[in-house]
Amino acid sequence: MAVVKSGDSVKVHYHGKLTNGETFDSSTGREPLQFKVGSGAVIKGFDDGVTGMSVGEKKTIHIPFMEAYGPHSPEMVIDMPKERFPADMEISIGMPLHMSDGQGRTYQVTITEIKETSVLLDANHPLAGKDLVFDLELVEIEGGSSLIITP
Repeated sequence: MAVVKSGDSVKVHYHGKLTNGETFDSSTGREPLQFKVGSGAVIKGFDDGVTGMSVGEKKTIHIPFMEAYGPHSPEMVIDMPKERFPADMEISIGMPLHMSDGQGRTYQVTITEIKETSVLLDANHPLAGKDLVFDLELVEIEGGSSLIITP
């Protein structure tokens, strides 16, 4: 039976959770995630997790934050004066915004705190610094069989 190796294109159903059980993403009700193993299309821990799986196999993997979105970096938290926001803009904690660095690159930031005269914006990935758990089911290996046999 074929097993996943680096360079294979695969289709995977997944359910991503934090270690406290809170779901952050899932392919339930959608097409499976399709990617080429080892291409950098997914986080390292996910790539490593599907490697060696065979079609129809299910497993749970635990990905430490260093193999996911890395550590939460305090340098990526910006204290922005409120006067820089449009006067009629209603801001709230958890609100996503896009910022430009002045060189044409844009970044998503999230409002994490509203102070009297400023707003804290976090440019870290929302899952930075968090260990992740994925329930995986390998649906297909390109060129392999998509047949799933169940007892």
